[in-house]
This record gives sequence, C-alpha cells and structure tokens, in this order.
Amino acid sequence: MADLVIRGGMVFEGTGGPPRHADIAIEGGRIAQVGQVAARGAEEIDASGLMVTPGWVDIHTHYDGQITWDSRMTPSSTLGATTVVAGNCGVGFAPVRPQDHDTLIRLMEGVEDIPGAALHAGLSWQWESFADYMDAVERLPHDIDVAVQLPHGALRVYVMGERGANRDPATPDENARMRELTRDAIRAGALGFSTTRTMVHRTADGDLTPTVGAARAEMEAIAEGLADAGSGVLQWVSDFSDMDGEFQLIRDLTRISGQPLSFSMVQADVIPDQWRELTRRLNEAAAEGYPLKAQVAGRPVGLMLGLQASVHPFISRPSYQEIADKPLAEKVAAMRDPAFRARLIAEAPAKGHPFVNSLAGAYHKMYAIEGELDYEPLPSASLGAKAKALGVNPDELVYDALLADEGRAFLFFPMHNYVEGSLDNVRSMLTNPNCLSGLSDGGAHVGAICDVSLPTFMLTHWCRDRTRGPGLDLARTIQGQTKDTAQAVGLNDRGVIAPGYLADLNLIDFDRLKLKTPYMVYDLPTGARRLMQDAEGYVATIKSGQVIYREGQPTGALPGKLIRGRQPAPQAMAAE
Repeated sequence: MADLVIRGGMVFEGTGGPPRHADIAIEGGRIAQVGQVAARGAEEIDASGLMVTPGWVDIHTHYDGQITWDSRMTPSSTLGATTVVAGNCGVGFAPVRPQDHDTLIRLMEGVEDIPGAALHAGLSWQWESFADYMDAVERLPHDIDVAVQLPHGALRVYVMGERGANRDPATPDENARMRELTRDAIRAGALGFSTTRTMVHRTADGDLTPTVGAARAEMEAIAEGLADAGSGVLQWVSDFSDMDGEFQLIRDLTRISGQPLSFSMVQADVIPDQWRELTRRLNEAAAEGYPLKAQVAGRPVGLMLGLQASVHPFISRPSYQEIADKPLAEKVAAMRDPAFRARLIAEAPAKGHPFVNSLAGAYHKMYAIEGELDYEPLPSASLGAKAKALGVNPDELVYDALLADEGRAFLFFPMHNYVEGSLDNVRSMLTNPNCLSGLSDGGAHVGAICDVSLPTFMLTHWCRDRTRGPGLDLARTIQGQTKDTAQAVGLNDRGVIAPGYLADLNLIDFDRLKLKTPYMVYDLPTGARRLMQDAEGYVATIKSGQVIYREGQPTGALPGKLIRGRQPAPQAMAAE
C-alpha cells in the first residue's frame, strides 16, 4: 500500500512536455510511480479535473530571519512554493559576532525593507558561525524546505569588523580568511554565496552596503573558497555601470570557482536598454560555455503605495508629516478634512527625499486598484492619464485613491519592467533560455512590494489571461519555475514528477486559479507589518508526500527541512 495516491489528475511533469492523465503513488516522501497505479493508498486524493504540477522552487527570497522564528514560510508556501532559497543579495545574519548584531539588522532593514524592530525581537542570535546558524534553522520544523546562502555583507563584517562595514579594502590576510569561511560554509551546507554591488542597496542609515566596490582580489578569494569546497552557486546583484569590467569579473569568477552564477536583470526607466546589452553578453558567454544565467521577474517589480505602506506620494509633504505617526483611522479622519486636503495638495514636497519625490511625480505609472489587480495595465488607465482627461491636478485623484477602503487601499506602481507600458520586453526575457524565473523577494520589502506571487501570476497571466500580446506555453512555464530553478542551484532531487523525486506537488484548479489583491497584516514580531497576498485555486499543496495546505489553509503538517548543499538526482524507485 502506498502512503498517498493522487488519482486522475492532468500531470505536468516539470520537463516541458505535454501533460497526461495519470495517477501518482507516493511512498516515504518520494514519488514511487506515475501512470496507472493499481495499489491503494493509505490516503487518496481525487484529482479529476485538476492540474498536478511540481511544487514551485523559488530561488530568490529573503526569509533569513523568518526561518529562525516561524515554521510557516508564508506567503510563499500558501502560494504553491515547496522550496525557497534565502540569503540573497549579500544580506543575512551569519557569520556574526555579538557586537555586530545591530549592523546586520540595519543592513537587512535598509536593503530589504524588513522592520528592524521585528528583527530585533525575532532573532535569537543563538549562533556565530554560518554552520551554527544552519543548526538553529534546522531545529525549527517548517512547512516547506528552505536553503540558505552565505551573504557577503555578513561575511565581510565578521572578518573585518567596522572596516568591513565602512567598505575599506580587505588585506591579503582578510581575503584569505574570507576564502576559508566561504569554504567552511559551503561544506556545512550553504547552497551558495551572494553579494550586492548596486548603489541602490543601502543600510537603514542610508549608507552603501559593505560589499559595494569590493575589490577583484576579494571576490576572487571568495570564488576560490567555492572551488575549495567543490560546490555552491554565486548570486550577484550589480548596477553594471562598468559593463566591461563587471561582466568580465563574473565570467572570471565562474571560471575560478568552477560553479554557476546568476545575476538579477530588470528593465529600469533610467537605463531602459541596459537589459538588451546584458542579454547580448549573457548569450555570448553562455555560448562560450560559461555557466551564467540571469534571474528575471515575470511582471513589473511593483510597489504598493498606500497609507499603510512604506511609501506613498505624499509622504514627504509637510502636512502629511504632521499625521504620519497617527493610527490609520486618525490619518484617514484628518485627510478627509477639506481644508487639510487643499493644504497638502498645494504643498511642495520636502527636499531630501529624492526617491519619494521622483516617484511622487510619476503619475503616468500610478494605478488605482479597482477590483482585481491588473499587472499589465493600459497606460490610459493611469491616474496621470485620467487626470489629464479630466483636466484636474493628478494629486487630487491620487489623494482620493489612497483614502479608499478606509485608507487600506493601495496604488500599483510598476517601478521596473514597464518602461513602454506593456510586458513585451519581459516576455523577451522569459523566453531566453539563459534566463531564470526569479526575483520574487519573498519575505522582503514587506511594506512596499508583494511579488512573492510571481509563480502563480506566470500561470494565470502568461498562460491563460493575457490579451495585450502573445502568452507563454503552460508546460514550459511550469518547467521554468520547477525543474529549471531547482537545477540552477543544484537541487536535482525536486522539480520533476517522476519516480524517485521528492513528492512536492501542487493540485490546481486552473480555471479557478486567481490572485487576490495584496493586503497588510501585522503579524511579524512586535506586531510589525507585512504585505500578504492570497490566491484561489490551490486545491492542495503537498510537501514530501504530506498535504500542507488545502485551499490555502494550513493542515498543521510541517515536513519541511533545511537543505544542506547540492542534492543529487534520484535513482528511479520503480518503473511505470
């Protein structure tokens, strides 16, 4: 008798091939048989009329703190993910010395918009080395599997102290120490190493992150640490302002380490054609045999602007500053006063907020969310376009939109990947075989971005609902966020529905699959906020053969584990 049999589903195996009607038998947390299963199961699920897919493997998240205090990796796990990889963008919490706890919190708070108060309250700091940190993560059961990467920021501060935080050059001895610690972390089970070199990433104090401008000698020493360990991946964020030098560096690091590297790629308004040059160089390097990939997002990197959020267009207006710290209901009451409204709209924003002020004037990219959230809205639907048509100050429409739903409404602001007002360029990225679906940032930017639902969006928008251009193939899209992402980081035991693979599955009612509008909850330590998003249509999510969610509700099962390092492809357990 099998532990679980799923009967009669339309099975997408994760390999990009056409689906087929089949049963799936599961034994000991792994898939035992796919096809016509004669054996009965201790538990059986009727999947008639449902899609059965591998669970999503999300390789770009920031659950580094949450995995130490929370067993549930929400919202990723409620949206079909069965594996998440944390420790991206060079930020994290190990290795660390006691005197540097606050430094790493300020770094994470600034780069990833995770409330510092929640991190101070939630982190136990029962670790120093990266191996200690992994042990702490492993002690807490989880709903899904988690993997972690060694963050460059923490590594640099651990080795160099304040000099590292201040971006001083590392000495040869310090480089040698970083090499040793990288080797040790990979051997202990770190999935890889991550860094950031972008000027956009700042600490909560506004300082550049410790790793920006790290010298070639330092990066080569770390790559040699991966080579010493004989495993790992490199994850890279850069402005690529020195395109020649930076791209040559990442090519060289893959050669030195003998390991693959992926970098983040978006289309930004200020450099709208850079992605094309990056793509050209990426394709050229891949053709030469370099193990390089670009991680891309399948929709705009979308800010949620609102009175509950980290940012909105009026946040730097003097009148708003008078009420900024009031509870939401009091803010709304004040803003409904016609005199207050007129005064605030007439004000110029305060100086010293360049990002907020540039955002505040970009009315052509602000969209009120009315009903379902449209992630590919027509430019004519923007508040800027509507204000022009009505002949009114766009601030008036923005102001009123923020007050909707008692101040709980959000405006959608496609910050990246929407320069031309459509997703056509994103489609070009997604269809490039050298690009990976990523950049969900699960667990991060909790007051401004909720892109953790990207895998669901890929199915609903690209494979079913898109009307403004061609869509994408469903089977290939499923492969892109299961087998492809898993193999890109060396997790060869998942992402495919075949005998021997982990029984990580989603049962989906595709006709009913729908994303709901993001909303704010206050459930982080200290009651700090974070954006959440729900979906309809996930009939069941299964991790290692156990049903962990039914219709988005937890069953209480916590079969998830800490993944230690690369995982080999399985041997088939049984023939069909």
